[in-house]
Amino acid sequence: MTTATQAAPTTEFGAGLRDLLVHQLEQEMKTTKRVIAAVPDAKCDYRPDEHSRTAKELAEHLALTDIQFLDGIAGLDFGVVFDPETSKKAAASLPKNSAALAEWYEKNFTAGLNKVRRMTPEQLNTVIGAFKLPAHGYLLSLNNHSVHHRGQLSSYLRACGGKVPDIYGGSYDEPGQG
Repeated sequence: MTTATQAAPTTEFGAGLRDLLVHQLEQEMKTTKRVIAAVPDAKCDYRPDEHSRTAKELAEHLALTDIQFLDGIAGLDFGVVFDPETSKKAAASLPKNSAALAEWYEKNFTAGLNKVRRMTPEQLNTVIGAFKLPAHGYLLSLNNHSVHHRGQLSSYLRACGGKVPDIYGGSYDEPGQG
């Protein structure tokens, strides 16, 4: 039995995937920003279970890790951005309230996304990280990670006294326009 080898993606594929996902990530960032901003500061220590992160910890993890993903992709290296000591220092410097964290997130996410936009097709095809994927392959992981934690955080909101924003359609607190 012969096994086929998988062909490396073309540079055109990498650039096209990047362009498609960058547009999608811009839209997702706006929604994520609204969910982060919706965490009530007075009850940011809410956690649904003793083993869960608090709302504040989850919002900070979501914001910081999204930026780290973008920096790792653009820098073609996750070792530095996901280094535990570097992450700990970065987390300590995050804004302390939800509105400021949401603004920080938008500013830094946009800057990181712009770095990814400027990557050459050859850079996008550079294999990096623990999963040994082309750099462009981590854009989908970033999206999935972000949507996953945003869903967790949105499920905390009402329980901690916040309002759930419109995410992919209206919510009780923000009815859809359609």
